[in-house]
Amino acid sequence: MKHFPKTSKLRVIIFIIAGAAAIFVIGRNIVLTEIGSTPLATPVAGRRAFDFDLPDSNICAGIRLNVKSGIAIDNKTHKVLYCYNADSMMPVASISKLLTAMVVLDNYKPDSIMTITEDDGTNSAKSSLRIGERITVRDLLHVALIRSDNRAARAISRSISPTYEAFANKMNAKAREIGLANTVMYEPTGLDERNRSTAADCARLINQAMLYPVIARITSLKDYTYRTVNRNKLKRVFNTNKLVFSKYRILAGKTGYISESDYCLTTVMEDGSGRKVTVVVLGAPGPQTRFREARRLATWAFRRLGTS
Repeated sequence: MKHFPKTSKLRVIIFIIAGAAAIFVIGRNIVLTEIGSTPLATPVAGRRAFDFDLPDSNICAGIRLNVKSGIAIDNKTHKVLYCYNADSMMPVASISKLLTAMVVLDNYKPDSIMTITEDDGTNSAKSSLRIGERITVRDLLHVALIRSDNRAARAISRSISPTYEAFANKMNAKAREIGLANTVMYEPTGLDERNRSTAADCARLINQAMLYPVIARITSLKDYTYRTVNRNKLKRVFNTNKLVFSKYRILAGKTGYISESDYCLTTVMEDGSGRKVTVVVLGAPGPQTRFREARRLATWAFRRLGTS
């Protein structure tokens, strides 16, 4: 009988252990890319993150904002500090992409790589993605949430469902699951003005999205660099939420704009004392007005918390 030296046996044992560990890692939804690996969020089925009681009338004394609708909530007590038309349904544009990302992460397929198609490119000329480029779903999630890229949102939806309509059904099912009673979605980007919600539901949505570590991390980044798979081209995108450059820490957030919605933002912010508030502004008349009014509302809310 042939005998193997102890060192060879040890190497075999180490190899077996390493192989078992690799299988376990893949089973735990680890995304492998040419850059490295990043764990994905565990689905949060049935859990509602942020319940609060919406007052019967507006609470807007002490501050006047140039928006169609808005809300500010203390994240510690879930007390509504400010609300104006907060239960009025209106188009929310790319805020829709938060639901898109949640559905993708709930159904994520490891190592998915998508090709940008002509259909993905419809009404999205400003995209950094080119037709025919192949990109990991991990990178597409970043591009969709940071740059609010519509081609990226369509591509990641196709990783889950064969049509945008079928994917929208999953978005609506997710909205019902997390208690968004006044939210309806027709497609994954927000370009369709029929994608509608309320300021109150957008506050619930951003806090639910924060339960996904991937979404919270991505939407708090100032920029992101990625590389296409087939063309090996390095690209960089910057966050459309300019409040990531403010004095407040952004824990999560998403911008939105189409002509029917005007300029929108939903975000969770933290001040230097560790206090957290959720701020939503919908229907601001300009891109900078949206950020200015959100920052004013957050400062006002933190001041109220500091004196309460």
